Amino acid sequence: MKTKTPKETLAVTTKIVLPNDTNTLGNLFGGQLLAWMDEIAAISAHRHCKRVVVTASINHVSFSNPIKFADIVTLEAKVSRAFTSSMEVFVDVYVEDHVTGKRVKCNEAIYNFVAVDQNNRPIEVPGLVPETEEEKRRFEGALRRRQLSLILAGKMKPDDATELKALFFSDK
Repeated sequence: MKTKTPKETLAVTTKIVLPNDTNTLGNLFGGQLLAWMDEIAAISAHRHCKRVVVTASINHVSFSNPIKFADIVTLEAKVSRAFTSSMEVFVDVYVEDHVTGKRVKCNEAIYNFVAVDQNNRPIEVPGLVPETEEEKRRFEGALRRRQLSLILAGKMKPDDATELKALFFSDK
């Protein structure tokens, strides 16, 4: 199975915040943003493995800045790491200034997907080779995030989480 690079998994979409997307304060509903992020992340995961993918979990969501009515929102998703049958996907969310076109990052999320076959069973996905410094940083952190999620789900013993232990304990 041929490995891929994060840029091969890039998925981008741009939306405009309409009145039915907002709450009473004129801000984008968090749930609407989550749906947009889930959709673009699924496309990125699909581009990585060319198979049906299902959302396994949302590992992290950051609502750093509100997104207002009529804002132009761009979502960019890339696979940050591939495991046996699962993929971690980072989604970065930007708001574009109407006059200058300058983009400001306002939100991010980390989604996890599993590739499945026609019987809805997990199947193997290609490996991922990061290229940029940011891709390498996200790739390295993915194993720690995965181990923490598995511990919290009761699927891994803390003593087996080698990457997490390395953060807190040195061999000196």
